[in-house]
Amino acid sequence: MNDHSYIEATPTVLKTKRPDTRNEVRREALRLFAERGYAAVSMRDIGEAVGVRQGAIYNHFASKQDLLADLMTGHMETLIEALDEALDGLDGPVARLAAFVRFHVGYHIDKPDDVFIAYMELRSLEPDHRQRVHALRNRYEAVLRGILTDGATQGAFRIPDIAVQTRAIIAMMTGVTVWYREGGRLGRRETIEGYVQMTMQSVGINDPAGGDK
Repeated sequence: MNDHSYIEATPTVLKTKRPDTRNEVRREALRLFAERGYAAVSMRDIGEAVGVRQGAIYNHFASKQDLLADLMTGHMETLIEALDEALDGLDGPVARLAAFVRFHVGYHIDKPDDVFIAYMELRSLEPDHRQRVHALRNRYEAVLRGILTDGATQGAFRIPDIAVQTRAIIAMMTGVTVWYREGGRLGRRETIEGYVQMTMQSVGINDPAGGDK
């Protein structure tokens, strides 16, 4: 082979380089867990979906349990970070509550598999991993509880029990993943704004567009 043919061959080698296997494993595991359930999916199934040998997965995850924990903690960490960005710079409980609802419902519409796994497979986590996920969920819930507490203290919201209201609002919003379908009767924006209105009415505000307090 002369120098010229070697130079021409080099790009072909570069093009066959495999993408990030770890991310592929996470993506396919998420899809399979959501479709079949964690217990029904093997590491071999995941390997076949990715196109690698089962043993290659263990270069990135020690076990199927560690893979599930990575997906669930990663989901919650991303959720919390994105929420912080969505609320950044907003003042007043009404504006912050509306932003929280828009963020939560929009995120859950966009990430149905992540949300499904986060709730349905919590039971499949071993105690240490479950405790970690619970701690992250409590951090997320605490943001909403803080908004509701501020609103009640300032007289903007009428709430008989902050803790119950917090959990009720989160449960209501998260339920969007059960019924929302792209191309359905309600579009994404209509759905999100509908949840904003329902949430505001639940804390005693009948006109969400009427201004913050």
